[in-house]
Amino acid sequence: MSSWKEYKLEEVLDALIDYRGKTPTKTGFGIPLITAKVVKNGRLEQATEFIAVEDYESWMSRGLPKIGDIVLTTEAPLGEVAQLKDEKVALAQRIVTLRGKDKILQNDFLLYLLQSKNIQEQLEARSSGSTVKGIKQSELRKLTLKIPSFSEQEFISGQLKALDNKIQLNTQINQTLEQIAQAIFKSWFVDFDPVKAKIDILTNGGTHADAERAAMQVISGKTDAELSQMQQTNLEAYKTLEKTAALFPSEMVESELGEVPKGWGIGCIGDIATAKGGYAFKSSQFEQKGNPVIKIKNITSTGNIILEDCQCINDLVANVASKFKLSDGDFLMAMTGATVGKIGIYVSDGRCAFVNQRVAKFESKLFKNIPCWYTYNLIRRSDVSEKIIGSAQGSAQANISSSGIEQVAIMLPIRDLIYLYQSTVSHLYKKWIANHKELLKLKMTRDTLLPKLLSGELNS
Repeated sequence: MSSWKEYKLEEVLDALIDYRGKTPTKTGFGIPLITAKVVKNGRLEQATEFIAVEDYESWMSRGLPKIGDIVLTTEAPLGEVAQLKDEKVALAQRIVTLRGKDKILQNDFLLYLLQSKNIQEQLEARSSGSTVKGIKQSELRKLTLKIPSFSEQEFISGQLKALDNKIQLNTQINQTLEQIAQAIFKSWFVDFDPVKAKIDILTNGGTHADAERAAMQVISGKTDAELSQMQQTNLEAYKTLEKTAALFPSEMVESELGEVPKGWGIGCIGDIATAKGGYAFKSSQFEQKGNPVIKIKNITSTGNIILEDCQCINDLVANVASKFKLSDGDFLMAMTGATVGKIGIYVSDGRCAFVNQRVAKFESKLFKNIPCWYTYNLIRRSDVSEKIIGSAQGSAQANISSSGIEQVAIMLPIRDLIYLYQSTVSHLYKKWIANHKELLKLKMTRDTLLPKLLSGELNS
């Protein structure tokens, strides 16, 4: 640490670009606009607002951002940071762009330094505002940084970036796995693609065999020629596909929920699952360490379950609440508050977690002690989710009940198709859970290393 030098932020910056006080004209497409709400957890989320290409040069009159620059939110929220990956982006208010001086402050190192406890505390201390905390540029420039040599900065940021890249890779893999499972669900149970493929063939004078073959193509994504080859080279797989196609009818009928495949029924969520509310822990039972308790606040608006800031209970309390213990893959729903109706999959970080009151855990009536992935994807559908939220009671704060959830009307496919969907996607979710476990470990390693590397406690 003796070789680390202390600077004011303004002394080690080549650029500080600040667009506060200007409001751009937004469009539905064009140049992505980086706003404070898309800067989260050290990364940029997908931009949802844009400015017109022809307005870019005139708007960005105070300076153009470059790839590798660091963006920092100055208000609502204060202190979120990320690194720019694309050169042509526009900067909104409540965002400043920082660029370190060449060979003095490396941008990658600055990214992590700004996330450190020391800098976050300085931002808080220098902020102003009673309702919304924000920091003026004059105060931001005065932040005190302790930095090592440029080569040491490269080493430190390299270690942390390797972990972040692996975290990002696992996140992307899991997004792909979920997209595959959702696509199959939508094809089978929302768009009824195999059913409609059969209807189309029969309507145009095709035979029953032709209709079955068409359904097989839709289910497998293979052409007719590829199916013929599959029949010759992998007869067992072909016959399995044939049996799958046979489970879908070739006719649609009217129902109270609209057109549904013939033979499918109308029921309610309670026919396939129970929505079990959590345990009413007392505030006196909570501790800083121990077994985490999942509360409403731990289910985010993006469908993640965050374990880092959970209150905990000791083993004695855990034994009393043993019926409310969670297992990997359990999916939970917030029953009250701003995130009411939001759903997340629980994955253990090595500790035994429990579910709190006003959080529902779904338990399958079709499968014993394992999550039903049909139910999970069903309740995530916007039409079903809206019905669940619509069952809420209370004007000041929405409250949904277990019975209200279970009474929501749904379309019910034949059981064999639900069983088949479960077997088709189970390996995807098994991989998802394994990836998420690794992701939690990587985050824990990163969060442990971050303060040690940035304080010089670990020598490079």
